[in-house]
Amino acid sequence: MGAGIRRRARIALVAVAALALAGCGGATVGGSGGGGGGGGSGAQCGTVNLAVNPWVGYEADAAVYSYVAKTKLNCNVVKKDLKEQVSWAGFGTGEVDLILENWGHPDLTKQYITDQKTAVDLGQTGNKGIIGWYVPPWLAQAHPDITDWHNLNKYASNFETSESHGKGQLLDGDPSFVTNDEALVQNLNLDYEVVYAGSEAALIEAFRDAQANHEWVIGYFYEPQWFMSEVPLVKVDLPPYKPGCDANLEKVACDYPPYNLDKIASKDFMDADGPAAQLVQNFKWTNDDQNLVAKYIADEGMKPEDAAQKWIDANPEKVDAWVQSIT
Repeated sequence: MGAGIRRRARIALVAVAALALAGCGGATVGGSGGGGGGGGSGAQCGTVNLAVNPWVGYEADAAVYSYVAKTKLNCNVVKKDLKEQVSWAGFGTGEVDLILENWGHPDLTKQYITDQKTAVDLGQTGNKGIIGWYVPPWLAQAHPDITDWHNLNKYASNFETSESHGKGQLLDGDPSFVTNDEALVQNLNLDYEVVYAGSEAALIEAFRDAQANHEWVIGYFYEPQWFMSEVPLVKVDLPPYKPGCDANLEKVACDYPPYNLDKIASKDFMDADGPAAQLVQNFKWTNDDQNLVAKYIADEGMKPEDAAQKWIDANPEKVDAWVQSIT
């Protein structure tokens, strides 16, 4: 998800070693599967190499897109579990064709779209992204002023853990997610230390336990996210975002921008204009759509393809709009 100080510091290394780095599920750019939309088992469509980034909302995107591509267009979809930066590195080789949910990344946009011209922006998915700091509902009810960042230092000792070195713990998720949190803590003079839970699932479990047991947790979170329907986390008001306030990541002291999430694809893949390329251009849905499929997967334990089929069967008009013009 955009990149934070800690993550951006690794971009140069990622660019050099991207083809050897493992993603969330152990895949690497350079793994199995064809490239560029050709040579697959689908008689009409060929193969599409789809990056799957490590959060369940993206998994929902991938599940529905893949199911439609396979069942409606006879495409062979190869899913590759990859971190965001590694996904972009595959565009120039034909080993990654699609990213379905991009959270900003102006540095990668410049590198791969503007400079190298190996990738293209396909426009918005329809999903609206929000990133910020959140607390469980019980905590916001018990201490209403905690949702104003000016008051966070007053409560810092309540958030202290064995990993926060005498400061309040600000819990983040996967280190590859978009985060400015380390810079924000420093630049807002907050007595907190960022601690990484390691994954979206671990972050969700921490907030779930905090609400159930009235524990003190403050952390990074985001929408769209199905978990909000189970535990409606309360957002902390950071200094308001203004365009350009996060341009210098060493000095950023404002909230995250709103994200109109977009789709990124290999230029060669799109130039070939196959059915899978046409489908991704047409693929649009809402936060509610994504949250429902994500809930089927993460909360109800459905297999991604079963979750996709359930949503598709309930929304035939949306799917028809995606596929009816494909040649």
